[in-house]
This record gives sequence, structure tokens and C-alpha cells, in this order.
Amino acid sequence: MLDCLNQSDRELLESRLQDVHLASGDLIFEVGSAVDYCYFPIGSSLCAFFVEMEEGMAVETILVGREGALGGVVSSGHLPAYSRASVVHGGLFRRISQRELAALKQSSPGINSLFCRYADCVMAQVFQSIACNAVHTIEQRAAKWLTATVDRIGRPEVMMTQEQLASIMGIGRSYASRVLQRFKRDGLLRTRRGGLEVLDAHALGERACSCNQQVQGHFDKVLGGLYP
Repeated sequence: MLDCLNQSDRELLESRLQDVHLASGDLIFEVGSAVDYCYFPIGSSLCAFFVEMEEGMAVETILVGREGALGGVVSSGHLPAYSRASVVHGGLFRRISQRELAALKQSSPGINSLFCRYADCVMAQVFQSIACNAVHTIEQRAAKWLTATVDRIGRPEVMMTQEQLASIMGIGRSYASRVLQRFKRDGLLRTRRGGLEVLDAHALGERACSCNQQVQGHFDKVLGGLYP
């Protein structure tokens, strides 16, 4: 996302960024909490937004990796968080306080435009996620989720258990287990302690729905080349 800025705007923003290292499972913010910082995942770092349901289940809505940012992208942190954001794959993040980011948006049309365009792309991801959950099969959604994760972290090892995958997709563990067993049988992935390893990303992508491509198409129009 920072690469979309011209040199002067990027230097202006980067001069206020702070490096932090977060581990898998760490919370960025919780439902109802104030959003004090905007985070930029770097490299293989990966986060997700989760909506908490009455049954106590938290369902993943969208992933955010090195292409984007999370935390007060639109509201500048003045409003309470509606969803929970947590780290799926740990690593390096860069963050800026909402107070400083709000001031930069006001002083720089380029930075303000970047966040407005990115907010539009986030909405596209949300809309596509709603449609995907409504019409696509569990196998298609699992393949889509795993493919998107590998694309973002840049390597085939996904540190996630079957239970975590089931929770993220909002399905029972038995459903997730059956889908993963099918993928293993077909040579698409293998399970390992505490995670999964994708063996054939291309074939796995062919099992997925086209939702990632739909979102990528919108990113390319609004923020060319940003989506992984």
C-alpha cells in the first residue's frame, strides 16, 4: 500500500511509522474498543477481521496482508470497532497513531486519496465475502481461503490447525476435516503439526471459487497492482 504513494508522501508517512512485531493470535483491537493505531502488515504478516456471533463463534470476513492496512482506515479511530481484528500469521508490522494519521490525511491529498481508495477496496472484499458465504461450497471457500493466505505470506506453509480453519470459516470441525482430507488425498496439501503445507497451489486455486479474482479485478482498477 505504501508503494502507491509518491516519494514525498511516502517519506512523510514513513517518518511517523513505528515497527512492531506481533505473534499469531495477537489482538489488534476488539469489538467496541477504541482504535488507537493503523497497522500495515509487512512481508508475510497476515491479519483477519472477525465478526462475533451470538453462538460464541467468530467468523472471518476478510484477510489483510502486505497489500493493505487495518485500524481506523475510514473513521480515524474516533468510533468503536465493530469487529475483532487479530493476527493470523505473525511477523513485522508498521503502525502509526490515529492522531498522526488524521493530521497527514488533512495535510496531504495524496495520502487521503490512498486511504479513501483502499477503503473502497475493503468494502469490495466485504461484499464479495458475503456473497461467497451465501452461495459457494465449503470446499470452494476453503480452497479460496488457503490460496489467498499462501499468496499473501509468500510461502506454502500455513501455520493453522483444522480447528482454526473451521472457526475462521464458521463451520464445524468435522466439515473442515473432511475437506482437508479430500485435498490431502488429491495431493494438494499435507497436514503438519500446528499447520498445513500447500503442495500444489495452482490445482488448489482451481478448486476455489472466483471470489479472489473478482476482488483482485477491483483492486487493479482502484489501486493498480496492489492485490497479491
